[in-house]
Amino acid sequence: MLDVEAATRHWLEKAVIGLNLCPFARAVYVKNQVRIVVSQARHLDAFLDDLDRELTLLVNTPAEETDTTLLVHATLFPDFEVFNDFLNVVDDVVAEHELEGVIQVAPFHPLFQFEGTEPDDVTNCTNRAPFPTLHLLREESVERAVASEGGDADAIVERNLQTLRDLGVKGWRALMQKA
Repeated sequence: MLDVEAATRHWLEKAVIGLNLCPFARAVYVKNQVRIVVSQARHLDAFLDDLDRELTLLVNTPAEETDTTLLVHATLFPDFEVFNDFLNVVDDVVAEHELEGVIQVAPFHPLFQFEGTEPDDVTNCTNRAPFPTLHLLREESVERAVASEGGDADAIVERNLQTLRDLGVKGWRALMQKA
């Protein structure tokens, strides 16, 4: 059986933190404030229940204890287009919890593809993870991270794209290999 949490942790350490793709990941990770939850849901409704629980837990837990959550599912979303369409439902759930402006959700998928790119474009890797993942982020934390990087979110995105272009597809694959 796959060790979904270990693979997610490897991606987080080697890509997200190692390549500095997320400006605040290192600080919260070393303080053990990143919660990784591997959903065992067998259908979409149960996964939505997991999302409900994680949103509630995140907003009711001090950031010093849990600042961000990765909700991962190994098998429920093998198709990127289905996962991408599902993000509309995720937005509705955030709204139902009245968390717009409080929590944002960043999507990651092993086959993530930005509109207008080819599937093998290495820049897609900014949003690729070993398994479909919903990253639940506190808006306050995102704002602090962007401010610490000079306040320009677009510059962070462009830096990430350039980092991946410099790394290349072979470099990405090598990075994602388990040691």
